Amino acid sequence: MLVQRVITALILIPLVVLGVLYLPNLVLAVVFGAIVLLAGIEWARLAQIDSIGGRTAFLTSLALCLCGLGWWHQLAPEKSWWISAVAALWWIFVLIHLIRYRPAAENVRKPWIKGFYGLLVLVPAWSSLIVIHGMEHDGPVLVLFLLVLIWVADSGAYFTGSRWGRNKLAPFISPGKSWEGVYGALVGAVVCGLVLVWYRPETGPPLMLVVFCILIAVISVVGDLFESLLKRQAAIKDSGTILPGHGGVLDRIDSLTAAAPLFLVGLSL
Repeated sequence: MLVQRVITALILIPLVVLGVLYLPNLVLAVVFGAIVLLAGIEWARLAQIDSIGGRTAFLTSLALCLCGLGWWHQLAPEKSWWISAVAALWWIFVLIHLIRYRPAAENVRKPWIKGFYGLLVLVPAWSSLIVIHGMEHDGPVLVLFLLVLIWVADSGAYFTGSRWGRNKLAPFISPGKSWEGVYGALVGAVVCGLVLVWYRPETGPPLMLVVFCILIAVISVVGDLFESLLKRQAAIKDSGTILPGHGGVLDRIDSLTAAAPLFLVGLSL
C-alpha cells in the first residue's frame, strides 16, 4: 500500500504543481471543477443516494452551483471571500457535531440531507481555491503553499500515527486515527508556517503566521474526520478506487475541503 501511495503521489504532485503555477485562473477553475464533480460522484455514494435520478439531480445541482459561483466571481471578485466565511462557520458546526457524536441506533441514511452537506463541503472549497489563485500578489504560490501545508500535515499524521499512535482521536468515527497523528500534523504545520514567514513575511507577524498554519492543520483534520464519519455510516472503506493506494478523489481532498475556506478567510482578514 505504501509503495502504491508513493508512486501515485510521484505522478500526481508534479501535475498539480505545474497546473497551479502555470494554468490561467479560468482554465484552473475548469480543471478543479472537473475534480470536484468526480468527488461529487463519490459523495453521492457516501450519502447513499442510490437511484440514478437522485445522483443525476445531485451532480446537476453541484455543477450549477459551480457555474453560478464562477459567474459571481467575475462580477464581484472582491466579495467572493464571503462564501468562504460562511463555509468556515459550517466547519465550526461540523467540529461541534464530531465532538458530540455518538453512534445511534436510528437510521442514519438521510441521503438528501447528506447531499446538501456535500454542496456545503465541495462548492466553497472550489470557490476558495479559485479566489486565492486569482489574487494579484502570489495567488498561485499561495494555493501551492496551502496544498503543501495539507500534504505535509497529512503525511505527518500518517507516519507519526502509524509509528507511535496509541491514544484514539475519535474511536466512534475513525478508530485508526490517533492523537499522536494529530501532533505529527501540527509539527508539520509549524514547519510550513516558518517557511511562509521566510518566503512571504509581509503576510503578517511570524507568530501569527505559525498559529494560522496550525489552525489550518486542525481544521483539515476536521474535514478528514467528517468524511470518515460518512464512510463509516455508509459501511465503506474508501470513497473510491480511482487513485491507487489513496482510494478515491474525496479521500485525497477531504482535508483540503475544510482548510481552503478558512485559509482564504485568514488571508482576507
